[in-house]
This record gives sequence, structure tokens and C-alpha cells, in this order.
Amino acid sequence: MATLDITGEQFASTIEGNDIVLVDFWADWCGPCKQFAPTYSAVSEKHPDVLFAKVDTDAEQQLAAEAGISSIPTLMAFREKVLVFSQPGALNAQQLEQVVDAVKGLDMEEVHAHVARQREEAAAASKQAGPQDGTQIPDL
Repeated sequence: MATLDITGEQFASTIEGNDIVLVDFWADWCGPCKQFAPTYSAVSEKHPDVLFAKVDTDAEQQLAAEAGISSIPTLMAFREKVLVFSQPGALNAQQLEQVVDAVKGLDMEEVHAHVARQREEAAAASKQAGPQDGTQIPDL
């Protein structure tokens, strides 16, 4: 499958509508991005079960900011709507294949359980910290 250019408007539905999505955040003026593009495209052809998306950070500045992109290229991988990999820098074909294989090999029950634990811990920490202005909220 060829790579798919996506916009901020398409980002959420792309992640939600596909089991595995790799996203290459790039810009036209970026030398390493241009070097990585053929590798990304070639590996995409070998994995029709994975959606390989591309986001032009110049055209999609708000999305890049929301995603916390501070260096390009940055590769993100999502599986079952969960961000499971994020790394700046161009990868060679072997490294990209390793990422794809690792994402495919994840035990998603374990990943979802880990995410749920993190959310519970964050909620507990937030409740323990209380309001920022010092007022107390009674337990109900």
C-alpha cells in the first residue's frame, strides 16, 4: 500500500479507523525527511495490513504542535488507537522493519491494561493533589 497524506481533520479518524497506523511527520525543506521518504514508501509496500500516513508539518502546524513534534522527521506508531512508538530521526529500512514487526507483535491486552493503570494512577494523583487554589473539596 502506498503512503497516505493526511490532514489534521483526518488524523483522528485515520487512527480510529485502522488497526495499525504509522505516521511520518515531515516537511519539504527537511533533508533527513527527504532521505527517509523513499524508505518509508518502500516499506509501506511490504505491509498492506499497515496504514503508512504522512503529515506535512508546514501545512499542518496545529496538528504537529498537538502531537508534540519538536524535531522532524518524527515517526509515530499507533495500534488499536494507542500510541505505542514515537521517535524523531530518520530510520533505515531495517530499523523501520523492526518497528513495524515490534508493533505487530505487541500483546495489546497487556498494552490496554497498562494504559488503564496509568489513567487510574493519574486520576488518583489528581484527586490527592486537590484543587490548585488551596480550597478543599469534600469527598462525596
